[in-house]
Amino acid sequence: MSASVEASGVGRRGFLRGAALAGAGLAAGGAAAPAATGGANPSPVAPFHGPHQQSVLAAPRRVTAFAALDVTAQNRADLVDLLRTLTARARFLTSGGTPSPVGITGPPTDSGILGERLPSGALAVTVGLGASLFDDRFGLSGHRPRRLTTMPSFPDDDLRPEWCHGDLSLQLHADDADTVLHALRDIARHTRGGLQVRWRLDGFSSPPRPSGTPRNLMGFRDGTANPDPTDAREMNSLVWVGPGLGEPDWAVGGSYQVVRLIRMLVEFWDRVSLTEQERMFGRSRETGAPLDGNAEHDTPDYANDPKGDVIPLDAHIRLANPRTAATADQRILRRAYNYDAGLDGNGNLDMGLLFCCYQQDLARQFETVQRRLAGEPLTDYIKPFGGGYFFALPGVRDSGDWYGRKLLAGTS
Repeated sequence: MSASVEASGVGRRGFLRGAALAGAGLAAGGAAAPAATGGANPSPVAPFHGPHQQSVLAAPRRVTAFAALDVTAQNRADLVDLLRTLTARARFLTSGGTPSPVGITGPPTDSGILGERLPSGALAVTVGLGASLFDDRFGLSGHRPRRLTTMPSFPDDDLRPEWCHGDLSLQLHADDADTVLHALRDIARHTRGGLQVRWRLDGFSSPPRPSGTPRNLMGFRDGTANPDPTDAREMNSLVWVGPGLGEPDWAVGGSYQVVRLIRMLVEFWDRVSLTEQERMFGRSRETGAPLDGNAEHDTPDYANDPKGDVIPLDAHIRLANPRTAATADQRILRRAYNYDAGLDGNGNLDMGLLFCCYQQDLARQFETVQRRLAGEPLTDYIKPFGGGYFFALPGVRDSGDWYGRKLLAGTS
């Protein structure tokens, strides 16, 4: 709890409840805010209300902040207030509008870094819950999503505990860095006393160069073979948790989120020949085409290359997606960002991939793919050091709904 809240005599629940009510009023006032106009090619806006968090399907924006947080709320009622407050802030920040007037002696209600009026549609927010939240603190131990566990350490990992796991995940992404930072500060302010940041990493998505899928910091296009997020049938079979899958009723409409923080040893990678780089990926660096094709989205013909003479058998694209009938339901919706954290303690460049993906079943999809990738040649040049498993909550359906309402209202 912040010192200012304690000094004023306002309890944690009162603080969070007041923030939630204030946010609800702000959101209503901001419903008619004009669309964002910044940037030459603004990304499509993900609607806030609906059966799913549509930000899951939205294309990566130019800038992101990904944070894992620990819940410091003391009891179940505090947790309800916390999630209602988080919903109110996310609704307002994504809808836009004018913050409440500044009091005569009180601090400003907004940081002011975006000016007097927040733009509509400039920000997308995704919220998930970690396995650690489903313990005895809030009476949720019997209501954990069926497939949600703590992310294990895989054979090629070098996980650092301070960069792993969390009770709650929060992703903010927008086309401008100040929009993301404004939202992060706003949410931190209004949830102080209920949430504590465990770790945070900022990232960015490169523009197409010169066209096609954005590139990662190894120079290769990242996410070429993603399933189509506009195909509802694919999303229902690969991404969204639906009825009849053995999940708790409250979880229907959500999705399993994997976050992996992966350092790229770029100073070593940059000394590898282009031919060897391309054979490790299985694609042309320049065009993104598979090594047996001509264009980025050509389908590799593995059947006519059974010994891997053209695309090696241990190439990344061949292991990640063998393109067989038996592996079709193992595909994931990949959402990856680059990160640059400056230098490490030895003066080496610290940069890499802030990898995120969504799926219906962790074991069937991400973990199966991860086992196939174990020991691939790329592991000499990448080092996963953090991240976690989370369950991206079902969507907030309307102005009376809030994150996790069916979970908290339906349990005791």
